[in-house]
Amino acid sequence: MTEEMRRAAVLGSPIAHSLSPVLHRAAYAAMGLDGWTYDAVECGEDGLSGLLDGLGPEWAGLSLTMPLKRVALGLVDTVSDLAVRVGGANTIVLRDGRRHGDNTDVHGIVTALTEAGVKAPSSALVLGGGATAASALAALAGLGTEQAVLAARTPERAAEAAQVGERFGLAVRVVPLGSATAHLPAELVVSTLPGRAADPFAGPVAASGAALFDVVYAPWPTALAAAVEKAGGTVVGGFAMLLHQAVRQVVLMTGREDVPVEAMRAAGEAELARRS
Repeated sequence: MTEEMRRAAVLGSPIAHSLSPVLHRAAYAAMGLDGWTYDAVECGEDGLSGLLDGLGPEWAGLSLTMPLKRVALGLVDTVSDLAVRVGGANTIVLRDGRRHGDNTDVHGIVTALTEAGVKAPSSALVLGGGATAASALAALAGLGTEQAVLAARTPERAAEAAQVGERFGLAVRVVPLGSATAHLPAELVVSTLPGRAADPFAGPVAASGAALFDVVYAPWPTALAAAVEKAGGTVVGGFAMLLHQAVRQVVLMTGREDVPVEAMRAAGEAELARRS
């Protein structure tokens, strides 16, 4: 094996829809890493340990999506403080026979919001209470937000996400999803709800004047995003988060800082257009 021959992949279940291979391969091409490959591998929680044990020295790193982010914390040799505090690793860097877990989701959210001009929302309403909501709360704290309302279908299950926000110094109030609109206006609304689950909130959020970060990236725009955009509000989509967390993963896996963000953006947008 030469230094130029390296492998990486995104793991999860389901994984066939993942845009990560397009983004990472675009980066490798622009960086001249001709011997690097990046694939999508179907893997559930029960299969992660065995898969990791079977990797050879040619492997540089792994991107992890659901449902692997939490279980990965117990399968690495070292882990970043951020990943521990967020409660999940979406990245494993493989180097010198050791596994290092990290989290680039928070970086992806912070960069996506900052890029769109959303820099320090004084108040936020987060829809959904899962792992992405936890990363969003950590990102909001990093931006300087001091308080947020977390609206979840099952408030008891959102306690873990709320605790993540509190670890980062954010005051979090958990409420039922059905009462979310009672907590408008907020400077920023973050929707971590899948598919069309956020459709019922489109009218009230748009009328509130809030900026929106919607983690969905396909199909796009969502009804929620379209309504906010029509009302003149700032809209940040899930693709921007996916792009910037992937940029950070490429830095971690290759050890290089000259990552071609715009080449990755163009490749991702072209693939989304092809799929639509």
